[in-house]
Amino acid sequence: MSGFTWPPDGVPAAAGVSARGETQAAVLVPLFLSEDSEPHLVLTRRRADLRRHAGEISFPGGRRDDDDASLQVTALREAEEEIGLPRTDASVIGELPATSTFATGYLIHPFVATIPGGTAWRLSPREVDAVLELPLRHIREGRTVTTLNRRGITFQTDAYVVDEHLIWGATARIIEHLLERLRDGGPPAAPLTLE
Repeated sequence: MSGFTWPPDGVPAAAGVSARGETQAAVLVPLFLSEDSEPHLVLTRRRADLRRHAGEISFPGGRRDDDDASLQVTALREAEEEIGLPRTDASVIGELPATSTFATGYLIHPFVATIPGGTAWRLSPREVDAVLELPLRHIREGRTVTTLNRRGITFQTDAYVVDEHLIWGATARIIEHLLERLRDGGPPAAPLTLE
């Protein structure tokens, strides 16, 4: 679909990177080029009434099912269930380091994929409130440190703010890993071209 290549020379694959977490999970990190060839990242906003991570911005994904042959299959299945992205429309081009969630004990395995622009999203009414298509440039420019209060605890954390969207926690750490890879020569540091 595109001129993305992965992994960049000299950058090790995420396999073997250790992170803490008991529940195995996977997310899809979808990238696409807009009509003006600007790279965009697809994220979701979770419903505000969910028991875990309510109202937070995340990548489509979830726990590994017993039937999933691999964590990559988990990421593709979850993206299809949550936002209606057909598995055949996602071309997995790489994997980022596993990231843990501190409060809920998940070990998240992120899989980067290219997808076609202009996808018609079909949101899971039980899980997803909105799909966000954010330019990578705006995400990069929105890096900040913010103060949050969760469960009565106030803390400072790295985050990304794009328009009214606050991205923090494991999702922000995954984005940081993605942007590091891009700076080190992974997609889309070089000019992107659609094949």
